[in-house]
Amino acid sequence: MEHDTSESGNRSVGSKEMDLKVPPCENSERHEDGDAEMAVSAPDTQSPSEDPPKDPREDKKWKWAVIFLCFYGFMGSIRPGEPFITPYLLSSTKNFTREQVTNEIIPVLTYSYMAVLVPAFLLTDFLRYKPVLILQGISQVVIWIILLLGETLLQMQFMEFFYGITMACRVAYSSYIFSLVNPVLYQRVAGYSRSAVLFGVFTSSVLGQFCMSVGNVTFYTLNAISLGFVSFGLLLALCLPWPKRSMFFNRTKNQEQKETAAVAAKSELDKMNPKEEGPSSASGWKDSVLVQMLLEVKNVVKRPNLRLWSLWWVFNSTGYYLVLFYVHILWNKVYPTTVNKNIYNGGVEAASTLLSAVTSFVAGYVKIRWNLWSELAIGVITALQAGLLLVMGTTDNIWVCYISYVLFRGFYQFLVPVATFQIASSLNKELCALVFGINTFLGTILKSTISLIISDKRGLALDVHSQFLVYFLYFSLLTVVYLICAAVVIIRHYRNQRREGGAASSQATELSPVAANPEAEPLSNGNGAKA
Repeated sequence: MEHDTSESGNRSVGSKEMDLKVPPCENSERHEDGDAEMAVSAPDTQSPSEDPPKDPREDKKWKWAVIFLCFYGFMGSIRPGEPFITPYLLSSTKNFTREQVTNEIIPVLTYSYMAVLVPAFLLTDFLRYKPVLILQGISQVVIWIILLLGETLLQMQFMEFFYGITMACRVAYSSYIFSLVNPVLYQRVAGYSRSAVLFGVFTSSVLGQFCMSVGNVTFYTLNAISLGFVSFGLLLALCLPWPKRSMFFNRTKNQEQKETAAVAAKSELDKMNPKEEGPSSASGWKDSVLVQMLLEVKNVVKRPNLRLWSLWWVFNSTGYYLVLFYVHILWNKVYPTTVNKNIYNGGVEAASTLLSAVTSFVAGYVKIRWNLWSELAIGVITALQAGLLLVMGTTDNIWVCYISYVLFRGFYQFLVPVATFQIASSLNKELCALVFGINTFLGTILKSTISLIISDKRGLALDVHSQFLVYFLYFSLLTVVYLICAAVVIIRHYRNQRREGGAASSQATELSPVAANPEAEPLSNGNGAKA
């Protein structure tokens, strides 16, 4: 969603705070610069997660469940053959052409992901996570079986279709944690589960590179090893505990009691005020949790900070994942596997994963006024990414290509936790999950549209170098938009600051001989203290 679906900071001066009718997120806190989050006026409600453990046995039970889930996330991420799928398809073993892989096989992944994402999101909550994780495990097994046994173009397209299913089902793992722990512990335990996945991806890439460089194994053998790991991951998914609660369709008893009481109170008011009576079926679906969340989304888009980061998530994640989908083909063209036997895809993926983890960690300690400098920070980082894409699309040196890719991923992952916090800190978990789901789906639609136009054989069917030049232009356009927005925000902020400073000094001169307090500064959202 990457989130990774990630995004940018709060909006500027003069931003109006919309009053959401949802409870505040349990993870909401103050910004690093000490600015308070936006106030959300609503009564507190119970989280959809399990009630806090009442005794040591319950405490031990959920701890072991979290440990097992993290172990599953680690083992499910170990697929040492994954960085070498493209060289395998282009090798003499499979003998597909670069044009077939670029314009006919890989585009299926984007279309499949778009088609499956919404059903996977809804079924994850309705079926309480575990069946979707099992479906993900089955899809991974099918992928590697097709890679080992498939020979035709249609079979490889089916392989990409199942790969899209596995990507869509990842939401089940990231949201499974809601059903295991108390909301107070969610942020910490979610960090454990994400770290387990990142460590698994790093281990997988290192293992794949070790097998290729030291073990001198073939692509076929490496894929057979991957099949063994994903089969073990499927067995672990079958052993996961079955949660009793979920966010939207399977609510806690406390929530159900509160909702019943609210409906009862509303019916009493309707009896006293029987002016607008509609069909009961209509009020029934309108009172459902998911529909209420969808109705709240229209309020979310009116909030400038959430709108900014959501747009960053949609547009920048689109470019990011398109680069990830096609970069291995670029490497193969710059450094053909038919001529060079030493392939370092696994090592590069390991290095980029490690740098991404480091930059994500560092982002949590960066203390700047995101509400004022968000657009500028996004614009600068997007400009750097555009420059790296230009280098990748024009260089003939594979090591320059590798380093540019590692830095490109690191810059993106730096903003992901910032965007996640900026979106999630002022929303409750249900609405937060829905907003991220919508952002991811919109990004997927955009990815599919771009792929259809520039990659698919039914579109322009551009070669990979031309595609990277298009990605460079795409990020350059985003840079221009972000920098223009940053200029508007900063100019407006300092203009309002001078105006409020002049008004404060004139009031101090007229009403009091005491000078204005020199320590009085605008609040971090750009509004003066008077606002």
